[in-house]
Amino acid sequence: MSREILMLVDALAREKNVGREVVFGALEQALASATKKRFKGDADVRVEIDRETGDYKSFRRWNVVSETELESEDYQILLVDAQDKHPDIELGDYIEEPLENIEFGRIGAQAAKQVILQKIRDAEREQIISDFLERGEQLVTGVVKRVDRGNAVIESGRVEGFLHRDQMIPRENLRVGDRVRTYLLRIERGPRGPQVMLSRTAPEFIMKLFELEVPEIEEGLLEIKAAARDPGLRAKIAVVSHDPRIDPIGTCIGLRGSRVTSVTNELAGERVDIIHWSADPAQYVINALAPAEVSSIVVDEDKHSMDVVVDEEQLAMAIGRGGQNVRLASELTGWELNILSREAAEQKQSSEGESIRALFIEKLDVDEEIAQTLADEGFSTLEEVAYVPLNEMLEIESFDEALVNELRMRARNALLTAAIAGEEKVEASAGDLLSLEGMDTETARLLATKGIHTTEDLAELAVDELMEMAAMDVSRAEQLIMDARAPWFAQG
Repeated sequence: MSREILMLVDALAREKNVGREVVFGALEQALASATKKRFKGDADVRVEIDRETGDYKSFRRWNVVSETELESEDYQILLVDAQDKHPDIELGDYIEEPLENIEFGRIGAQAAKQVILQKIRDAEREQIISDFLERGEQLVTGVVKRVDRGNAVIESGRVEGFLHRDQMIPRENLRVGDRVRTYLLRIERGPRGPQVMLSRTAPEFIMKLFELEVPEIEEGLLEIKAAARDPGLRAKIAVVSHDPRIDPIGTCIGLRGSRVTSVTNELAGERVDIIHWSADPAQYVINALAPAEVSSIVVDEDKHSMDVVVDEEQLAMAIGRGGQNVRLASELTGWELNILSREAAEQKQSSEGESIRALFIEKLDVDEEIAQTLADEGFSTLEEVAYVPLNEMLEIESFDEALVNELRMRARNALLTAAIAGEEKVEASAGDLLSLEGMDTETARLLATKGIHTTEDLAELAVDELMEMAAMDVSRAEQLIMDARAPWFAQG
């Protein structure tokens, strides 16, 4: 029998032009699959063939897992049970039990051949896609081979790509035989092998289309920095020129709009706004909101947002139909944009000013005049008052050094008091967690700061969530969670 296996391996390797190791792997897989049919459950079977003699051994194996990972006892075993037999075994290891070999005959050879053929087909598909990716082509031009439930299969040479309905331009009706351009979105690798996923709605698609139409981009004289799209309706692209002699917007538009028209036609009439990119975020946002005119901008670096103030007659244009203009501008720039009229901006500023003044009056124990002065000078938090350099505060005309030092001291005392109060709250809430075996004070306090105040809260967590929160190893995380869940099992 061993000679038959070796002869079969050599014959298949020559016939299919594949390595002997591929054939051995396929044979092992086929034999394991046949052996597995002996068992009713979902057993895990491994077959090992000796490459020199052709002899083979069969094993049934169980993966060593924790209680939280246990799914089926057909192919898994708990760590505590495994350690009874093998004290040194660890999580992730396997326990194997020898099995009687099945008879390798005509059926086994035929099954192995089918496995090998499938492996060869997968290898060929992988090779085709690898060759395609090596060419570095991100724009894929092909023909619609078939349409199934709204999803299209695009054939480009020997490569087949999948264009799902949600990646098509809305109201676009593709038919078999249509020639289309698409963008290579990603390669998905699954049980059926690698699949090329395409898109006609990705922002990168419009950027690649402009690269085709505008040679200056390929030459490095122009650069498209970003793009945002409402597919089929409107898009915005931000361009910058690396040559002062070139107008980036005019170059992208082309003579009599020829270049931008070509892109628009490819995108089913999608209107394209071309704007100047700027390194200054505020100016970039002003450009992105065109054609609306901006009166002023307030930038909040912490929240990564901007309050954009426009005149009343410009409000509708700035927002756009259904919020389209401001949404695209926000996606293009990466900033959260709040469009406000002058009146609304004044009301918001007044409200924020009142809350800041109230904070200073309460926490610093100062009169309204001093609180107003601090607010007018741009101070909005106690931290700023406490830690802004002394010389900057001394530049305030009505403040002398004694007053500045007093304000800084009061601010620091207020911050310290708040920190102590917060610490006490955390300590109080961590008390329940400390009742668990293996829980230490530091870990309990850390969890409390992240909203995990009770053993019930801890019991609701997954192992990986706890590991991420508290930076602990998997065994300790599992033990703590199981201890927290103990009342559940006791109730059951």
